[in-house]
Amino acid sequence: MRLELGHIIIKDVQFGDNTKVEDGVLFVNKEELINLIKEDYHLSTVDVEIARPGESVRITPVKDVVEPRVKVEGTGGVFPGVLSKVETVGSGRTNVLKGCAVMTTGKIVGFQEGIIDMVGPGAEYTPFSKLNNVVLICEPREGLKQYDHEKAVRFAGFKAAAYLAEAAKNITPEKIETFETLPLVEGMEKYPNLPKVAYVAMLQSQGLLHDTYVYGVDAKQIVPTIIYPTEIMDGAIISGNCVSACDKNTTYHHMNNPVVHDLFDRHGKDLNFVGIILTNENVYLADKERSSNWTAQLAEFLGLDGVVISQEGFGNPDTDLIMNCKKIEAKGIKTVIITNEYAGRDGASQSLADAHSSADAVVTGGNSNEVIVLPKLDKVIGTLDYTDIIAGGFDGSLAKDGTITVEIQVITGATNELGFNKMSARMK
Repeated sequence: MRLELGHIIIKDVQFGDNTKVEDGVLFVNKEELINLIKEDYHLSTVDVEIARPGESVRITPVKDVVEPRVKVEGTGGVFPGVLSKVETVGSGRTNVLKGCAVMTTGKIVGFQEGIIDMVGPGAEYTPFSKLNNVVLICEPREGLKQYDHEKAVRFAGFKAAAYLAEAAKNITPEKIETFETLPLVEGMEKYPNLPKVAYVAMLQSQGLLHDTYVYGVDAKQIVPTIIYPTEIMDGAIISGNCVSACDKNTTYHHMNNPVVHDLFDRHGKDLNFVGIILTNENVYLADKERSSNWTAQLAEFLGLDGVVISQEGFGNPDTDLIMNCKKIEAKGIKTVIITNEYAGRDGASQSLADAHSSADAVVTGGNSNEVIVLPKLDKVIGTLDYTDIIAGGFDGSLAKDGTITVEIQVITGATNELGFNKMSARMK
């Protein structure tokens, strides 16, 4: 499967009479966008703000981040099974508005939502402070249930991203990236002397607002399966969860998964990137056993020499991570796991809730319990009402002078378990 990503570089976002891209500027018709999102009767009010890099702006509580993309050639459309028909995506041409994103905020859904600062020390912990952001402030109707609230705001982000991306559908990209994965047998024959490597992508699927969707299907309803890497670039995997902000994989993370990009960079050079094994993260032991057994079996079936495994979340999912690792290693296949750590504020506690001797090649995204003081900023998009209760905050986090003392757990993407951040550690 072959996919071209056409980069439309966005240097600024401004409100305007028409939604269009001109000379690197994304102009947004604010009223038109608000009316589109307000079509959902679950939302009582909708507003749109713009947040640019370097501005004294704090956005909270952040729910999801989405990169605008539009299908130009090929089957299906972006966000298949959600906004477009359930057709296989990942081939043809997709245009991308690079340098901007859609964020969703408003009344909190669950306590695990995040903060994004566009300037200051907090901005250094999140990649989204470097983007020109179109922020939706969506407030639910009175009495709306949490699950309906989450779904309404989730769909608002996707609809806004699709609306903005349409403005770039007929624009000639400044840059085109090409990604291709050959059918298995053909790929083996082309690179017979290179080690066969796959990516085991663990999807958060524990329920209770901890959900990820694959072609519109809740991932806890799937068994481990194989997909082409390019499928996720067209939004085949989307976030619908409220796990801790620091290690939440937003939809933007999925669409720009750095593990996939790095494996493609090395494909045909020093490894043969075979594809992706999707698996889920379960609550009950029997489900964990089933999924980890199938994942190891698929790795063996593909004749792999090595896999990279990433997880999402911490605590309970640590068991899924280690089960996948030790069972794949038992097949004679080398593993590298990507995680983060909850090692206490002093860094002295056990980092993961589970461990095994086979997990001897580990990439860490950093310690989520580290404490940071965020200065008062001039503008808040959303509300600070929930600062003391979101994961990583505590009673008294928000001081009278406007500063916020919290664990970096509250910062969206701070210790991301795909490695989409600046944090890591090295053993001496």
